[in-house]
Amino acid sequence: MENSEKFLLLGDQAIALGAIHAGISGVYAYPGTPSTEITEYIQDSSLAKARGLHSTWCTNEKTAMEAALGVSYVGKRALVCMKHVGMNVCADAFVNSAITGVNGGIVVVAADDPSMHSSQNEQDSRFYGKFAMVPVLEPSSQQEAYDMMAYAYELSEREKLPVLMRIVTRLAHSRAAVQVKSSFLDVTCRGRESVPSDWVLLPGNARRRYLEVIAAQPQLLQLAETSPFNKTVSREGKAERGIVACGIGYNYVMENYPEGCPFPMVKVSQYPLPMKQIADLAESCKEILVVEDGQPFVEEQLKGLLPSPYVVKGRLSGDLPRTGELTPDSVKIALGIASVEVYAPAQHLVPRPPALCVGCGHRDVYDALNRVAAEYPGAKIFGDIGCYTLGALPPFRALNSCVDMGASITMAKGAADAGQFPAIAIIGDSTFTHSGMTGLLDAVNDKANITVVISDNLTTAMTGGQDSAGTNKFEAICLGLGVEPEHVRVVVPLPKNMDEITRIIREEIEYRGVSVIIPRRECIQTLNRKLKKKRAEKK
Repeated sequence: MENSEKFLLLGDQAIALGAIHAGISGVYAYPGTPSTEITEYIQDSSLAKARGLHSTWCTNEKTAMEAALGVSYVGKRALVCMKHVGMNVCADAFVNSAITGVNGGIVVVAADDPSMHSSQNEQDSRFYGKFAMVPVLEPSSQQEAYDMMAYAYELSEREKLPVLMRIVTRLAHSRAAVQVKSSFLDVTCRGRESVPSDWVLLPGNARRRYLEVIAAQPQLLQLAETSPFNKTVSREGKAERGIVACGIGYNYVMENYPEGCPFPMVKVSQYPLPMKQIADLAESCKEILVVEDGQPFVEEQLKGLLPSPYVVKGRLSGDLPRTGELTPDSVKIALGIASVEVYAPAQHLVPRPPALCVGCGHRDVYDALNRVAAEYPGAKIFGDIGCYTLGALPPFRALNSCVDMGASITMAKGAADAGQFPAIAIIGDSTFTHSGMTGLLDAVNDKANITVVISDNLTTAMTGGQDSAGTNKFEAICLGLGVEPEHVRVVVPLPKNMDEITRIIREEIEYRGVSVIIPRRECIQTLNRKLKKKRAEKK
């Protein structure tokens, strides 16, 4: 690459830098591992600051996607970032964005988390791309992640569709040397002129656009067949096995064959599936092994598309593990190279499950909740997503449920509707503004007999201390949603205040209606960082 320089970058950082160089006007995201570092890199980038790129965290993934659509509408480029479960939150806007089409390019990055390192499920975001009928890119390396960004925006604007980029934890959070262009785009308006009726999804307009999206599918397939990111590695003669390697799976295959893969192979990093390349591969071998991280997205399609009884192996066949992330060793076993050396288990190691930080305000909240809940046989505490979810583990064992963002309040309401007493919900500050406010409004409208605890540590702590959308606004939000002023209570969660906190919890449980308790104390980690910074400034 001419006029380039080399940087050591996380996959997330490579995507961020590629997006900046592709001329985005802003990034729209809600923090979620393993996607968070994309937005943080743009927030810290001197080039992004010089260009005035928007990089403020959004309240949730749906608002992020919708803001990006606004950017696109006026002809600018936008990046949207989230973890895989965030795709569920933004699905309404994302799926409909294929029907509106785009003016300026939109790239949506979904960071999947096979093995559930910090997630509730292992869902595969490629299904969303297929469902919405938009192009999907899946980089196999950090270099490819960077290179794909300019290509993705050009593809988005040329085909007038958003582009989904799917990455996985191992690519997002590992580093590699990346060749970066010294010259980059400074795009002010590259998109098509707005077609107003495309953006007004009345049934008549939507039906027309839906037919146009369907009509575009053969072109998207042809683009995948000729994509610079999809390639076929041929071998002479008929082979026993062929390989379809998707995204990071290609990296794992090549790690096992540093001198070159001895089998014919199709590398897939752009979807829809390049079926001509795969059909040609099937002609040259007796069976195909599909190496893909996540769910058997490609394997299932090939079982249906290739003529029976052609043998397709992968996660469904048991040749690769059905759950969890791929590793070079699991791929090695599937390739039949050699068994992985098994080491004797370590002796005398004590398990160390995750725990709330020493000094964390959530600890005092759970201490108080457990004390009061013990006075009410059958009390149920409904939990939510955040670092405070660790209250489900020893020593607190305080939570009876944790399903998805915002579910604590609505589950408590449903339980109360069915006669549960007391029904207590605990939710964090960032999660409350993400998707808890609507549940609280339902509870107020129904006069539900629930007690809601908004544990406010003044930040989005679980993902590293990003700004929380509702900081210093929670009392006003709750009052605006209709909670009675005398039943919005604020406490400071410290051991010395335990008598006051437990008294207030008892009082609000006994109130037959919706009450909100807000324990407020800054996250110990962000506080320590602030103090450390102040000490450094004084030196």
